Amino acid sequence: MRKNLLPALGLLLIAHFAVGQKVYQYAVPPQQTDGWETENLLQEIADTTLLFSFFNKMVNEDHQVHSILLVKNGKLVLEEYFGEHKADQTHDLRSATKSIRSLLVGIAIDKGFIESVDDPIFKYLKSPEPRKNIDSRKEQITIRHLLTMSTGLDCNDWDKSSKGQEDKVYKKKDWLQYTLDLPMVRDPGDSALYCSMGAVLAAEVVSQASGMSIDAFAEKYLFAPLGIENVHWGHTTTGRDIIPSGKRLYMTSRDFAKIGQLVMNHGTWGNEQIVSADWIQQATERQTNLAGLDYSFLWWSIPFQVGDELKKETVATGNGGQYLMLFPELNLVAAFTGGAYNSNDDKFPFAIMNRVMLPLFVNANR
Repeated sequence: MRKNLLPALGLLLIAHFAVGQKVYQYAVPPQQTDGWETENLLQEIADTTLLFSFFNKMVNEDHQVHSILLVKNGKLVLEEYFGEHKADQTHDLRSATKSIRSLLVGIAIDKGFIESVDDPIFKYLKSPEPRKNIDSRKEQITIRHLLTMSTGLDCNDWDKSSKGQEDKVYKKKDWLQYTLDLPMVRDPGDSALYCSMGAVLAAEVVSQASGMSIDAFAEKYLFAPLGIENVHWGHTTTGRDIIPSGKRLYMTSRDFAKIGQLVMNHGTWGNEQIVSADWIQQATERQTNLAGLDYSFLWWSIPFQVGDELKKETVATGNGGQYLMLFPELNLVAAFTGGAYNSNDDKFPFAIMNRVMLPLFVNANR
C-alpha cells in the first residue's frame, strides 16, 4: 500500500489542509432509474468526523482507488469516484468475475440445465476432450471441483512453474484444450490451488449445458432481472480471438454493488428470486481452504474487525482492487474498484473497511 496513505489512516482525526486543497463534501447518491433506492449516509452514523477526515485525505492524496460504494439496509448511501472515474463508466472486474460465474452456475442448476454441482464436467462439456496426459482421474472432475479450485490439474496461477499458470495459458490458441490437456498432479478434491482456468471451464460448462454463450446466459438470467444494461465482456489479452467463457466482466460500480446486494438478499432482487437461496448458502459457506483462508464456490471468506470481534465475511476479489464485501450483521455491502494491478496497494480497501467504514456503523449501533 502507498506509504503516504497508510499513515493518514492512523491520523484521520487530525486533518490539516493547506490553501488550495479540496474539501470533501458528502452528497446523497443520485436517484436514477437503475433500481437503486438511495438514502443519506449521515443519518446512519453517529459520528461524521471519521468519515470526513478520511475522504478529505482521499480527495487530496495519491492512491489507486477508483470508486467506493456502500449499501446500507438495501439502499445506496455512499457513492464516491476518484480521479477521472465516473458513475457511468464500466470497470474491469478482473477475478471478481469468478464470483459472478458462481452465481451463473447456480442459476443453471436452478433452471434445470445442470442437474447437480457434483456432476462430472464431461456430462455437459462435450468439446473439447482431453488429448494429452490421459488420466482416468480427469473423468472424476466435477463442477464442484471447478468452483473450489480443486480439480487436481497442474494449474496454479501463483506458481510460475505450473503448466496451467494463467499467463502461460493466455499465450495458447485454445485455452480450453490446453487446460484439459494439463497433467493431473493430485486427485480431484484433494487440495485447492488458485486456478483461473477452472472458472473458465465452469463458465463453459454452463454455456454448453444451456446451449447459450455465457454472455447471453448472463444477460437473460442475471443482468436483465437486475436491470444491468451497461455491461460487456472482454480481456486484456490481445492478438487472438477469445471465447466468451474466457472473458471477464466490465460493469459500472453501481451494477457491481447490485451483485453484492443480490447475495446479501439470499438471491432476491426486488420481488424476484434470481438465484435460489440454497445456492447462495452453498456458494458462500466454507467448502475448502485456499492459501490459508476459507474458500467457497469462487467466493472468499476473509476476516474483518467488526467491533470487538474478528469475523469472517464473504468477499469477491479481483486484481487491482475490485471487491465486493458483505457484512450481514450490519446489513452492509461495500463495493470497490481500483487500478493497483499486481500490487499490494490493491489491499488498501481492507484497511479502509477495518479502520474507517466498519467503525462508523458499529459505533452507530451501540
